[in-house]
Amino acid sequence: MSESAKIQVKSIVLAAGKGTRMKSDKPKVLHEIFNKPLVSWVLSACEEAGSFENIVVVGHKGEDVQDFVNKKHPESSCVFQREQLGTGHAVSMAKNELKDFKGNVLILCGDTPLITSESLEKFVDFHNENNAAITVMTSVLNNPKGYGRIVRSASGNVSEIVEEKDCNDTQKAINEINAGMYCIDWQKAKGFFDNLKNDNAQNEYYLTDIIKWGNENGLKVSGYILENSDETLGINSRIQLAEAFKIMNDRHLNKLMDEGVTIVSPENTQISPETEIGADTVIFPNTFINGKNKIGKNCKIGPFSHLRGDCTIEDYVKIGNFVELKKSYVKSHTNISHLSYVGDTKVGSGVNIGAGTITANYNSITKEKKQTIINDGASIGSNTVLVAPVELGEKAFIAAGSVITKDVGANSLGLTRSPQKEIKNYVK
Repeated sequence: MSESAKIQVKSIVLAAGKGTRMKSDKPKVLHEIFNKPLVSWVLSACEEAGSFENIVVVGHKGEDVQDFVNKKHPESSCVFQREQLGTGHAVSMAKNELKDFKGNVLILCGDTPLITSESLEKFVDFHNENNAAITVMTSVLNNPKGYGRIVRSASGNVSEIVEEKDCNDTQKAINEINAGMYCIDWQKAKGFFDNLKNDNAQNEYYLTDIIKWGNENGLKVSGYILENSDETLGINSRIQLAEAFKIMNDRHLNKLMDEGVTIVSPENTQISPETEIGADTVIFPNTFINGKNKIGKNCKIGPFSHLRGDCTIEDYVKIGNFVELKKSYVKSHTNISHLSYVGDTKVGSGVNIGAGTITANYNSITKEKKQTIINDGASIGSNTVLVAPVELGEKAFIAAGSVITKDVGANSLGLTRSPQKEIKNYVK
């Protein structure tokens, strides 16, 4: 959080839903954008905003979600909502984890991958600056149909949230809607979760009731208007998953272009928001970059390149058409121009890797992956296979068509090739 926000922050992420409309055996929050589950995007935003001890409320196939959270977000924990009895009930599952906590609690949904850490920081700052006990995140839409409306008092505080089916004509005209995220002073607002009521047609315990409860108990209830309503998009179907992917991708491409990266064809380029790219690098069409990567300045990537993640590419590197990289470090002024696979590899500076070269890094029997090391100035001929683990010395030269299974020393020629035969008049 910003310097002005000294109050400790924790988060509750609601991730118990089944996601029936996804039509999947996989829990909804484990569906992925850029190879990263939806809930992980939310947790990362919380962590980057300063909330590290996050509580994920799990339910449907909760063990699968818990396994993922334990592995990728070890400072977070999971609690189980065995029965899905509403959002208020879900938050109440985290009460014991927060029993003695004095600070603010962010409440978010695990299927909202577009929320940013910057927005969460502003949200908490607004909550603190207004000395609010409860702050609901809102958004202003041109067409608010289907959303709960935010009703404000004369003082500007939030007096209630009215679901559309319960709105009168005046309330239906309101275009400020509930974005489904909250920031609460836990010590002031935790009493709501001790006195949950399910007086509604669904017999569920709604988190939205906290607004009415806060007002009835004399607490200050504020509303923070989110600048970009896209950030609250919840994923309930494959169509919405694709929509969120496009929004996330477009947002990152625009950021990269603002920072001096040339994206030749944004409509045909996909780059993970976890990838950094230096100025004057050119990304050609039909390039797909997944996961976390760092690409330097003045590089040329694509067309039809695929970076699968965990790659570092220094300045003045060319990764050409139909080249796939994975978990590799490529030093400056190196060319991997076409039709090659380079995985689990350290590539030096000034290296040239010819067309059709692959690093054979995976043993399908032992399930092990081994590393290839290619030192500065090495040159590898076309259609070469480097069988890991193997190291090529500085300025080593590998003849085209070779299968290299042993180290090749500096300034040496590596060659494995059957003698060429010619049978005279064979065709005749």
